[in-house]
Amino acid sequence: RSTKSAPTGSDRIPRRSQGWYRDPLDSKVKLRSVTTILSQGMPKEALVFWAGNLTAETALDNLPYLVRASLRPEDRAEAYDWLRRAHTRKKDARADIGSAVHTVIEAHVLGQPIPAELLEDDEIAPYLSHFLRFVEEWQVTFEASEMVIANYREGYAGTLDYLLRSPLISAALKAPADAVFMGDTKTGGELDVKGVYAEAGLQMSAYAHAEIGWLRDGTKVPLPKVHDTGIVLHLRPEGYRPVPVACGDREFAAFLHARDIA
Repeated sequence: RSTKSAPTGSDRIPRRSQGWYRDPLDSKVKLRSVTTILSQGMPKEALVFWAGNLTAETALDNLPYLVRASLRPEDRAEAYDWLRRAHTRKKDARADIGSAVHTVIEAHVLGQPIPAELLEDDEIAPYLSHFLRFVEEWQVTFEASEMVIANYREGYAGTLDYLLRSPLISAALKAPADAVFMGDTKTGGELDVKGVYAEAGLQMSAYAHAEIGWLRDGTKVPLPKVHDTGIVLHLRPEGYRPVPVACGDREFAAFLHARDIA
């Protein structure tokens, strides 16, 4: 007979694996990941063109290497793999920036100093500088960061970027001064041109309509009611812009439709 004890502390938080969140306290419960639902339930034609353009750009920037590799069979396969993974490397780099931003947010939430190695990283530092400027200029405070949330009734779970308050954002959106906003950070595209897409509203609507969330110590808590407009922080090396994105009931209905398609 098994003597394994029930999970305690942070081990009670569902963890994502292969597109699903599994409840450690009930092995029968599987909750579909929000991002997986959106990746499988919505067409993303722009990503196909983005990957193709990035591969072509990478090839043209590295023609001497590719020409040399094409002449040697043992190098050709390696060059092919390197070239076809250009878009993956780009996404990995953005993930590093996103992780650094979340580390800074967590430091704010917990009242801890920002790790010096992040501020000294030549690639990441510009992003963090603009992020800190956003926090100061918009008088932002954070309620949560990287919180796992779930909606058992609708069968999904995910990890929200952050919850924030800002009296200036509230005033701009004519919302109550103490309103809580769903927040997300995007680092792609070009500032004031592209990089923030409507899908962000569906993703944030799923988080906003979650029933519960988990604190870092594994405690299960109800989520606070959030405003039906979320804030996407478009963060680039040259600057930042906060973008209001609808994430209310209408967007949630669209998310559930995407879930059904997925």
